[in-house]
Amino acid sequence: MSKNELIKGVFLVGLGATSYGMLATIVKLAYQDTEKFTTAEVITAQFVYGILGMLLINLYQKTATKTPIVKATSKNIINLMLAGTSLGATSIFYYLCVKYIDVSIAIVLLMQTVWMGVIIEWILDKKAPSKQKVIAVLVVLLGTILATNLLFSKVGFNWTGFMWGMLAATSFTTTMYTANKVGLGLSSAQRSLYMLLGGAIIVIFFGIYTQTDTFNLTIFGKYGILLALFGTIIPPILMNSGFPKTGLGLGSIVSSLELPVSVSMAYFLLHEKVVFSQWIGIILIIGAIVIMNINLKKK
Repeated sequence: MSKNELIKGVFLVGLGATSYGMLATIVKLAYQDTEKFTTAEVITAQFVYGILGMLLINLYQKTATKTPIVKATSKNIINLMLAGTSLGATSIFYYLCVKYIDVSIAIVLLMQTVWMGVIIEWILDKKAPSKQKVIAVLVVLLGTILATNLLFSKVGFNWTGFMWGMLAATSFTTTMYTANKVGLGLSSAQRSLYMLLGGAIIVIFFGIYTQTDTFNLTIFGKYGILLALFGTIIPPILMNSGFPKTGLGLGSIVSSLELPVSVSMAYFLLHEKVVFSQWIGIILIIGAIVIMNINLKKK
């Protein structure tokens, strides 16, 4: 692969990670809006626009491009929709987490997928973690303690938000694991569409159960398009285009940009307080991702 292709891949993955990093701040702004939008309203708007966007992209690929598209079988569709249920659950858990705690802490909790992924791989794929991965996991845990400011905060820690954050990380780990196993022969747009449809089923049930007041349709005009663009349309397309050029290791390192971007957005737009020890924790977590994805035997 040429150097230009590698640089292009890094740029695409980095831009995708940056888009993901903006998402939680947009959700928080929706909560703080004078309309006081609910979690059900926020997530419904995101999925409706996300599905419409992916339908248009699939339609464009089918009609405008000359590349032959592999048709999804009924088995592919069912498996992808089942995998997508965890995607819907991740969004619900993460947005509930953001409702209770700062974005700068919520994103750190979501990054616990680093060590959760190692455990799932160990249990399901029978791959015992290497010493390198064990060290990385320990660094992540240390970084998490610092990044969430557990040791130095004078304000009581919100354990409700912490619980939702850990559930989001668990669900997201499941999403990543299944997404790399199901429907790999299909285009990324097809896979994203069917997973969104599966996630929408969970979102519908969540909305019916939790939305007690009349659904506020203004969410579609105020935040819906932004949520869909930065949450369900731009990042998957960019990352699926960039990862083949960077490789999984380098791509994972570049995608960790989501963490500092999310914290920076919360600091500048939401005016959340981020102390020095939290930045040290964030650096440790990114360092752990680097440790986990580099080959120490290569020069």
